[in-house]
Amino acid sequence: MYNFAGIIINNEVASLDRIFTYEIPEELKESIKVGQLVKVPFGNSNKRLYGFVFDLKLENQGKIKLKKIASIESDEPLITDKDMQLIENMKKKYLCTYIECIRLIIPTGIMKGMKPKTTDVVFLNGSLPDNLKKDKYESIYKIVEQNNGMYNRSQLSKKFNISVSSINTMIKYGALTISEKVLTRYDSRVYDVYGEKKLNDFQEDAVNTILYSNKRKFLIHGVTGSGKTEIYMHLVKKMIEDNKQSIILVPEISLTPQMIERFKGRFGLNVAVFHSKLSDGERYDEWIRVKNGEVKVAVGARSALFLPFDKLGLIVIDEEHEGSYKSESDPKYNAIEVAEMKSAIEDCILVLGSATPAVETYYKTLKEDYDLITLKNRADGALMPEVSVVDMREELRENNKSIFSRALYESILETLERKEQIILFLNRRGYSTFVSCRKCGYVFKCKNCDVSMTYHNNKGYLICHYCGSTQRIPSVCPKCGSKYVKYFGAGTERIEREIKRLFPNARTVRMDRDTTVKKDSYERIYNGFKNKEYDILIGTQMIAKGLDFKDVTLVGVVAADLTLNLPDYRAGERTFQLLCQVSGRAGRGSKKGKVVIQTYSPESYAIRFSSTNDYRSFFKEEIKLRHDMDYPPFNKLLLLNFSSKNEQLLIKNIQIVGDFLKNKAKEYSNIYVLGPCPSPISKINEAYRWQIVLKGDITYEVACFIKKSIYELLKKVYNNIRVSLDINPLSLL
Repeated sequence: MYNFAGIIINNEVASLDRIFTYEIPEELKESIKVGQLVKVPFGNSNKRLYGFVFDLKLENQGKIKLKKIASIESDEPLITDKDMQLIENMKKKYLCTYIECIRLIIPTGIMKGMKPKTTDVVFLNGSLPDNLKKDKYESIYKIVEQNNGMYNRSQLSKKFNISVSSINTMIKYGALTISEKVLTRYDSRVYDVYGEKKLNDFQEDAVNTILYSNKRKFLIHGVTGSGKTEIYMHLVKKMIEDNKQSIILVPEISLTPQMIERFKGRFGLNVAVFHSKLSDGERYDEWIRVKNGEVKVAVGARSALFLPFDKLGLIVIDEEHEGSYKSESDPKYNAIEVAEMKSAIEDCILVLGSATPAVETYYKTLKEDYDLITLKNRADGALMPEVSVVDMREELRENNKSIFSRALYESILETLERKEQIILFLNRRGYSTFVSCRKCGYVFKCKNCDVSMTYHNNKGYLICHYCGSTQRIPSVCPKCGSKYVKYFGAGTERIEREIKRLFPNARTVRMDRDTTVKKDSYERIYNGFKNKEYDILIGTQMIAKGLDFKDVTLVGVVAADLTLNLPDYRAGERTFQLLCQVSGRAGRGSKKGKVVIQTYSPESYAIRFSSTNDYRSFFKEEIKLRHDMDYPPFNKLLLLNFSSKNEQLLIKNIQIVGDFLKNKAKEYSNIYVLGPCPSPISKINEAYRWQIVLKGDITYEVACFIKKSIYELLKKVYNNIRVSLDINPLSLL
């Protein structure tokens, strides 16, 4: 039996990010295990805190008297040995703390001591005694007999118009009894059967390559509509047959309803769902189902990667190029990198899928780190859509000042006449991009952030999309007093209004962050459009990938330049990916599809190659630029972001950090320091933002030294300056 335990304290303070040794009381020695949740006295006040048993040992090297573990809070370990390996790997990779990693693995509900939700339901307990053989009791007896154990007293009373006092009388005399029942908070609906489809030769080859190759990591580069989802489902079926489990990740919650519909339609209740829109209770129930071995498959966003499967055989990351797989909060992990760690630890298959793979991922196939599987054609013989690029500069010269080009307007009209469906894509929500004075040029900006505010017509307010602050639109310019205040640019809300004006009989629905606030809004909009309750779906990037609607024959990209002109080295890649993905929503059934891309930059290689769906040509251009500029995958980046409400204090101290790093970089021939300088968005929520970017061969040891040095340099002002470190950020904004 062990005498001492190493405990990770459930506390965010960085100075407590270490393993504390506690003595194991005699009465707990036989039951304590690595990975269990415990309570321990901590600090001078001996306040009871939750902690996790990280290791057990017979002897303690120190001489000081140790505190004793107070209690064990979980019967079985919540963290496995494999979890421990993953935590250690993530801690090194992302410069994060033990507890930050543990909180990814253990749901909030369990950390708070949540228990299963229960209710007292009514059961039959025997025959009806003689003194209750009256019509009303006999009627209640028959109702309970038909619904034995389904309802509690209150539910029976409301549903069948029964007196609660009569139910209590029958309980008193032993005819009925009360028993506790665990309620399910997860989605237990029965979905329509999604029948297994026969694979074509290319899909069959892909499945066999993945299952029977000696490789463990694969990239499926398949054009939109090539049947990647069906490949995933055949792989899952094989895993279930082999008594193994599978995790399927999707990037957007908007894609989750479709994936759930298909996987639950194929595999029934053997599927768990896990994403951020679930309540704590729903996440707890799904986690417990996985922990108890009740399900073989999980579908969800990046958090589903940490579900506690014990026989994991397959991880699939669909639309692997998507930025939402990178966490923006600590720990700033990349789900694909973590999946690679899990694949090595669990010895399971990892499959990435995309029509437009991330440049870094495709580069890994050239280095043979991943095995490349290419699907060049759509499944079932469907044709790729016809794509036309419209130069909006020409439209202006022809005096067309509308949001819609003549080609897109005519295409919408023709598609509506054919009773087919349309998707209109604009990666900006709201009614107009900004509001400005035409006389002096004043732009209405957020008082808390260095960004222009967006006008939302349905709310009648200017709204900041960074801090959420709102303000009414003044009738006169606050700078020059002019009444010439006008809206500029367009968002999804304005597109919707213009469509209703130009095509009053068209049934429209909008999918963006404003219309999907409520829990089931994604599913409601998805099902409504799928069931042809709407003719036109207008949306942001959440409609740009994965969705499969057979009657969509026209896709219109209203403004292709929005992502192209961002001050970020990935701008071209993001533009290419978005355009290819949204174009792929057209013509997925038997009807031919058409795509109209509106742009002011038709000469851009990202737009040119997206219009012909030519990934390889795009990759050659992009990888050459990355190589010339020394950006990933050829070098690492470390983004240091500093923010403070005291601008002068921030500038003074970041200059100190910058000078220190530049002097230190002289010791390394392959590390460069860029900055310090204001961040592209230099103020958010009243906090000023500056950044430093390090580029080069940044090893774990170098990154740790930098982190430790920065905290040491800023220790006197640490409470006033917030520091964020991000290894290989997806954006420098």
